[in-house]
Amino acid sequence: MTGDVIPMPVPSSFNDVTQNKTIRDYVGWAWYETQFFIPTSWNADKQRIVLYFGSAHYHACVFLNGIWVVNHTGGHLPFQADVTNNVKFSVKNWLTVALNNTLTHHTIPQGKVIYKDNPEEYPEGFYVQSVNFDFFNYAGIHRSVILYTTPTVYIDDIIVVTKINGTTGIINYTVAVNSAQPSYISPSCYVEVFDMDDDLVAQEKKCQNVINVRNAKFWWPIGIHPQPGYLYTLKVTLLGGNIKDVYYQTVGIRTVEVTDRTFLINGKPFYFMGFGKHEDSNIRGRGVDLPLIVKDFNLIKWIGANSFRTSHYPYAEEIMDQADKQGIVVIDESPAVGLDAFDSVLLTKHLQVMTEMIQRDKNHPSVVMWSVANEPKSSEPEAKNYFKRVVDHTKKLDSSRPVTAALSGPYETDLAGKFMDVIMQNHYFGWYSDPGYTQVIYKQTISVFTKSYEKYKKPIMISEYGADTVVGLHMDPAFIFTEDYQTEYLMEHHKAFDFLRDKGFFIGELIWNFADFMTIQKINRVVGNKKGIFTRERQPKAAAKVLRCRYLHLANQSTLDTNMYCPA
Repeated sequence: MTGDVIPMPVPSSFNDVTQNKTIRDYVGWAWYETQFFIPTSWNADKQRIVLYFGSAHYHACVFLNGIWVVNHTGGHLPFQADVTNNVKFSVKNWLTVALNNTLTHHTIPQGKVIYKDNPEEYPEGFYVQSVNFDFFNYAGIHRSVILYTTPTVYIDDIIVVTKINGTTGIINYTVAVNSAQPSYISPSCYVEVFDMDDDLVAQEKKCQNVINVRNAKFWWPIGIHPQPGYLYTLKVTLLGGNIKDVYYQTVGIRTVEVTDRTFLINGKPFYFMGFGKHEDSNIRGRGVDLPLIVKDFNLIKWIGANSFRTSHYPYAEEIMDQADKQGIVVIDESPAVGLDAFDSVLLTKHLQVMTEMIQRDKNHPSVVMWSVANEPKSSEPEAKNYFKRVVDHTKKLDSSRPVTAALSGPYETDLAGKFMDVIMQNHYFGWYSDPGYTQVIYKQTISVFTKSYEKYKKPIMISEYGADTVVGLHMDPAFIFTEDYQTEYLMEHHKAFDFLRDKGFFIGELIWNFADFMTIQKINRVVGNKKGIFTRERQPKAAAKVLRCRYLHLANQSTLDTNMYCPA
């Protein structure tokens, strides 16, 4: 290794933990190294030892005791390696990770390295990373690194798909068994279902079967049922000779359906109220932050929201677990943001990303849709076959959930929407077009969404709308970047949304964004994107209270203490 060696926390982005501008803006290879000991009992018990990474952005090469063990391309999703034959006992083990955050036209997301090689204008070797998205390209080992063990014959995966028949919950399950042994006798599976009081409610044998839970409690989103987020626990035990492995898998019994006008959860119409978000915070960057996760869910419930989109990449598993437990609906989005070129190399990587994302998140009841992309240039001729392939692949992996994408181009020339089950659109009337003129919002919103529905004949929702707002800045009459303008901007949109809801095909409103977040440096961003309803430190702007009033009223949850925030 060359260059400075400095302490670096994990999980965290490396960009914001020093006072070094070069590290903040760094593009290229960075090296991590640490050491650890392994209990000798792991060797005595003949355990299989696995090294697991929650995520590392973007391309990772992992070495254990100087021996390469695994590569992984793409941030935001986990990867692991069997290191049973690589670890040492009673002495130090050295773990080394080489990490490269360079983005190109063939990475997801895309980017480009631009070299400035005029010696009269730039220092020698000067270059910048250009990206196709409006958030900071944080890099580092962003989630936990874990060593765990299994028996040599072990539970490799569990797939759960649920259905409902009257008051009976139906759990279709498949247990995949694998082995580190060259040959083994196939074990049997014993599956038990426990409710939230830890009472046994059903049991079954076999590694693939159907379990009926009578008088089941279904998984409901918050705001629809007095007990949202109800979870059962599937205890799977692998038995056979000396073999024994046990895994606990939470299960939410619920169904998702889409008609040509409606989105249904457990047979009831569901209206999305929430946000696009980001994994973003001071100092940690995109590193998983447990106190912030808890704070965000408290704010989601305080404001009366019922959903969010994982814009623009899959979020940490801790976030997904909380969504399950608290009954918050999730649109799970891939990192394919701002795609502007479509070829076979990119398609292969996109399909792999969808495979990894579905593999990780398939059993989360909170996840009700897969979003395959955000704001692609979907009018390009190549986009048609490209997105057909992506959607077909996604549905082959999981036929129980609808597929969508957040589109932003003209609906007249869009070539991707025809393959989606639900249409999401990002529009910024009164901001990126006609900035300062909130009087245009009502008509433009109604016109575009009505005509879009006429084209697609599918349920449609707005997945982004918002206005940058500098906290504490006020003007009357309202002026852009003030809290007054953001408030007025929201109110005009809400009038249009109410009109569209009455039409019967408009199924949701997700504001951009939950909180302010960091971007690269550019002249239209004052220390990041300021479209948040909350500041980056999670303090509410004035518009948060307008949004709280709306969401609580839509959910019929309004109370006397919210009336003070309701506009006349």
